[in-house]
Amino acid sequence: MPANHSVQSRLGAYRRALSGRDFRLLWLGSSLSLVGDGMTFVALTWLVLSQPGGTGRLGLLTVCYTLPVFVGGLIAGPVLDRFDKRHVLAVDSVVRGAAMASIPIAAAVGEVPAVLPFVVAGVYGLFKMVPLAGFPSAIPDLVEPEDLDAANALESLAFSLAGMVGPALGGLLIAGLGSEAVLAFDALSYAVFALTALAVRRPLAPDSPSVPANTAGPPPADERRTGGDAHGPGVRLRIGTLLRDRVLVGTTLAFMAFNVAAGMLLVVGPWLAKTQLAGGAQTLGVLLAALSAGELAGAAAAGAWTPRSRPVRTIALVQLVAATGFLLVFTSPHTIGVAAGFLVIGLFSAPMTVWAQSLRMARIPAPLRGRGFSILRTLMQATPPIGAALVTPLLGSGRLGTAAIAMALIAALPAVLLLADRRS
Repeated sequence: MPANHSVQSRLGAYRRALSGRDFRLLWLGSSLSLVGDGMTFVALTWLVLSQPGGTGRLGLLTVCYTLPVFVGGLIAGPVLDRFDKRHVLAVDSVVRGAAMASIPIAAAVGEVPAVLPFVVAGVYGLFKMVPLAGFPSAIPDLVEPEDLDAANALESLAFSLAGMVGPALGGLLIAGLGSEAVLAFDALSYAVFALTALAVRRPLAPDSPSVPANTAGPPPADERRTGGDAHGPGVRLRIGTLLRDRVLVGTTLAFMAFNVAAGMLLVVGPWLAKTQLAGGAQTLGVLLAALSAGELAGAAAAGAWTPRSRPVRTIALVQLVAATGFLLVFTSPHTIGVAAGFLVIGLFSAPMTVWAQSLRMARIPAPLRGRGFSILRTLMQATPPIGAALVTPLLGSGRLGTAAIAMALIAALPAVLLLADRRS
């Protein structure tokens, strides 16, 4: 039957992507590092919540975790386009691994300074865009063109699975071993990622032919049209062209707004676990795991089915449905209802990421991938601090209902505007 053939074809694309040694290595190393990061967010938030004035300091931690992404993203793009991405990813892993290790080391020799979690969060945010832009910009060089959707879905699946396992495991380990042990594991995961990046055989430098690893022949037409030097005037012109692309700009603005609501949720979730729901750190792990479980299922579905007509409209529809999940915060103090909201948000936000990333890969020329993905993802990742700053005073005054409505409206409005645009 045609439906069965379609599913088998998509599963075959997953197998082909993972059969490539270099893509498999980079994907596995990235996935393990993401598990460590999922554990780390729980560990850092619990360290801060355990200090005096924890609720107010939690908002500051979220800002430190996310605000430096904007500065780091502006730097990461040019670096990724100028140097071999394998080496850039390895250096990033070493730096952030050392930052994570500083807290367990400080705990082992004495006492963790109150400011250190905020410094570590800042370092994490500053370098966060390196793998977020580096891995997707390397994907077209590591898989066949027809397997790009599957490879993008695998990246999203890794985020979702790691986000599901990491927070839940982190919550359990904090109860038994403490936050410092969790951060030590994250430092180790960074070391593994650095080794896997260096073990990739295919050069990922900008002057390498931009063709899939298993093919030969001249560079694709879009690369030949860029005018030669990846750092010359033609590239600068095309950066401006990308920013004038209606599809790229429209979807990016929609994601930026959705991430404002997501930034609010990063504060609301720990606050609920600490003050409204039973279970403490383990409940926080459950909420974050529910979010990631939804993302896992949503990414798997997005990889199995890709909208071929009017993809922007389809992206807007799933964003609108995802926005309804924020309203389930109203079910507090019932953990099941709140967790269901987190699940809905993840389930319908993951396809947005997969399908939009495929759109970007089709529209960004090869020599601009580092800067293109860095600029767009930086813009999207820079907005959660706005949400964190907005929601902190609401929670401080106990206005959880106002926070829930604000999150839903902020997430839904850009989707409504995209749907109203007849060109989408």
